[in-house]
Amino acid sequence: MKIIHSSLSIYIIVVLFQHQVSGQGVSGFVQTRGTQFILNGTPFNFNGFNSYWMMIVASGATNQSSSVPSVLQQASQHGLTVGRTWAFSDGGAFPLQTSPGVYNEDMFKALDWVVSEAGKNGIRLIMSLVNNYPNFGGRTQYVQWAKEGGQSLNSDDDFYTNDVVKGYYKNHIMTVLTRNNTITGVVYKDDPAIFAWELINEPRCESDTSGKTLQAWIGEMASYVKSIDTNHLVEIGGEGFYGASMPDRKALNPYASLYGTDFVPNNQVPEIDFATIHAYPDSWLPGKSDKDQQTFMSNWTQAHIQDTAQLLKKPLVIGEFGKSLNGSSEAQRDALFWVAYDAVYYSAKAGGPLSGGLFWNLLGPGMDELRDGYEVIFPEEPSTGSVIDQQSQRISKLNY
Repeated sequence: MKIIHSSLSIYIIVVLFQHQVSGQGVSGFVQTRGTQFILNGTPFNFNGFNSYWMMIVASGATNQSSSVPSVLQQASQHGLTVGRTWAFSDGGAFPLQTSPGVYNEDMFKALDWVVSEAGKNGIRLIMSLVNNYPNFGGRTQYVQWAKEGGQSLNSDDDFYTNDVVKGYYKNHIMTVLTRNNTITGVVYKDDPAIFAWELINEPRCESDTSGKTLQAWIGEMASYVKSIDTNHLVEIGGEGFYGASMPDRKALNPYASLYGTDFVPNNQVPEIDFATIHAYPDSWLPGKSDKDQQTFMSNWTQAHIQDTAQLLKKPLVIGEFGKSLNGSSEAQRDALFWVAYDAVYYSAKAGGPLSGGLFWNLLGPGMDELRDGYEVIFPEEPSTGSVIDQQSQRISKLNY
């Protein structure tokens, strides 16, 4: 009996330790093996969501901080196991980084809470580190800071090449990755509640459509992240646009212009662990029928599945997708969700690279100021909630 009791005590201690270091509801770091994600030796396919707003709301800036645990609980109840959110807010009204290297501790504590609450609910976070767009500061703010510091810069694209700006960004990477969570006591780079680091939300560099500028930046920054954190996966945050390396594929792009991105070589950088695509057929193909938009979604995903399997040999994730309810019905959106979800499910079932998809944008009731048309609010949209449930259930059955 003493041996049993002793063993039980050791077991409890081990479980409590794992509970503490894992963000409380998750354990083990997601890794990759070929085109699959692996967790604790078994495949890890997932259903996920975007809630970019969580840090800002958690800070109390909108007087709705209780929405963070509520939304995470709802996500978990619907089988969602990966979420994507911003780990940045540069300057502006609600800054995480008020100026280069200077941080708002109250906002950082809000991010600590987001990570902690995600872990409690068994949700792993993709944490994006900067924005391509001026929203929440982004490249524009970094370049402006450098100008104020005496740098002669011409455009936001100097974000990718100017050494001072790159130094600011690397400092942000270091600060976030080495942050000691004030709630869990776990350093971010050691926390399994974080699924992956995202270099930048939807990178574009229109001043160099050859793709060389962005390619060099991806290599430099992915390597820098890995020099600090060898536990977590790294991805770019790209939309999946094809570039000069694959002229035959450029016809698949929704826009005729090039954005300085190139899906295959961008994601061939050794330190990039998995590829991402985004898909918004309604805004990318305005005026097209639902059928045409669904066909685009199918062709877009299948082309990237094929190229990822054959050329990248890494996992693939739909990092964002959605359809606005402004002008569309819930049934029309559900139909598009099924196109995305079928692509994920049948790829994952066959051992292919597409292992997860994250819809945009999960909100809770009463968060009206954050509605953008793409919001999913479970109590208001039971049909979409049912679609998400079905996907979560069939995906989870693949993880053994």
